Formats: sequence, structure tokens, C-alpha cells
Amino acid sequence: MSEHTERFRLEAERIYVEWDKMLSSNNIDGLLALYTNDATIESPLIPHLLGTERGVCKGHRELRLLIEKVAERKPPSRKYYRKGFFTDGKTLMWEYPRATPSGDQMDFVEVMEIKEGLIWYHRVYWGWFGFKTIQEDAYHHVNGRMENR
Repeated sequence: MSEHTERFRLEAERIYVEWDKMLSSNNIDGLLALYTNDATIESPLIPHLLGTERGVCKGHRELRLLIEKVAERKPPSRKYYRKGFFTDGKTLMWEYPRATPSGDQMDFVEVMEIKEGLIWYHRVYWGWFGFKTIQEDAYHHVNGRMENR
């Protein structure tokens, strides 16, 4: 394995561990620190939470708005079981599968392009169980109660 490949694998592993840790603990600043200043994220959750036409956020200011909403409104079915990651030396990918040893969870595939040890482009692909959460409007519940919109 080349030095470059090994360095990227270590960066990918660090992001894999830290991203999940920061998201699960609602550490907004810690999560933002994993992204480049000009990072982009794409997800169907963006228009749902931010009321936008497109599912795209660019830069730390927009990412912060999204992450704050996610931290405030994560439904109970948002859990963090996963089995590992894949990388080709440029991109980091992993799955949160629906089926876990302790029951169903929201299902996603996270795809992150890494630049200089940080997330530069992040895409989130939702499975049927996770998308059902959006359809049921579970992300508009704050502390167990439906938020007035």
C-alpha cells in the first residue's frame, strides 16, 4: 500500500469514527470541523427541514442551519448501527442498514468526497424506512411534540 493510500485510509477512518460520534452526540461545532469551509451536502432532508426547493446546502453557514435542525429534531428511529466503511482513496462510504441486531433504524448510505483530510462533498441516500420518517413528518417533532410550522 502506498503512503498516500495509507494516509487517506487513516483520514477516512478518522472521519468515519468522528462524524458518527459528533452526530450522535449533537456536537454541532465538532461536526462542522470535519467539513471544508466550502463543503456541500445533498439530502432529501434539507428541503423538508429548511423549506427550500433544492436538497443542497453549501458552506458552513448553511450546513450549520441544517445540523442545528437535525440535532433538535432527530426522531427515535435515528440510530447509529453500522458495520464498516469503504474507500477508493478519494471517497468514503458507509451504510446505516435498516435491520440491526436491536431492531429497525433509519437507513442511509453516506457518501463523502474527502479533500485535504476534510469532507468536501457529502451525499446522503435514504432507504425506504428512513424516507418513511420524512413522509410521517417525524423530523418536525421537537422533544416528542409536533412543532407548529
